[in-house]
Amino acid sequence: MTKRSLPFVGLIASSLLLTACAGTNTQSGSDMAATEMSLNNQDLYEVHDEGRIYLFDDRATYEDFLAIGETSYRKVRIGEGPKGETLVFGLTNEDKKKTSGIASIDMFDGDLNGAEDFYGEMRMEGRIYVFQSLEEMNNARLVGEVPLRYTDIAAGPNGETVVYALNGENKKKKPVELMAKFKEANKM
Repeated sequence: MTKRSLPFVGLIASSLLLTACAGTNTQSGSDMAATEMSLNNQDLYEVHDEGRIYLFDDRATYEDFLAIGETSYRKVRIGEGPKGETLVFGLTNEDKKKTSGIASIDMFDGDLNGAEDFYGEMRMEGRIYVFQSLEEMNNARLVGEVPLRYTDIAAGPNGETVVYALNGENKKKKPVELMAKFKEANKM
């Protein structure tokens, strides 16, 4: 090789490297779907009891808590609830050693948005509140009530009143789809 051809060879080599690097940063549709699925932001469950707020991003862990009143694994934040409540994040076996990336904590802290097809349940004062957006759920937690709602008396699994959160767009409609999600989730 001559001294004149070295810059040309260097130019070709760097072009190839840049092309290779650019090709490795793109995600295919299935990779993006896998990333979205790993967020675990499609549901959130919450129980208010005796000055504590229990939060779950896993339905099975939530159901175990409802059955026995405890969680095997948890992260606790004393006095950090909206009204000074203790927060108890119920964890799965996979989440127990994590220090970050736990969906229930990230959604509560505002670091993770709810999915487009979000489903939430909040048990508070003998009622079950059902939500179709994380924002509506967060507002209800702060205020303690759902301003726009459809109430279904004694429709819960144990005869609880079920309150479906509505918004400005659907406030005059019966939330048929949300009611069906609730019945499916609670095996009714």
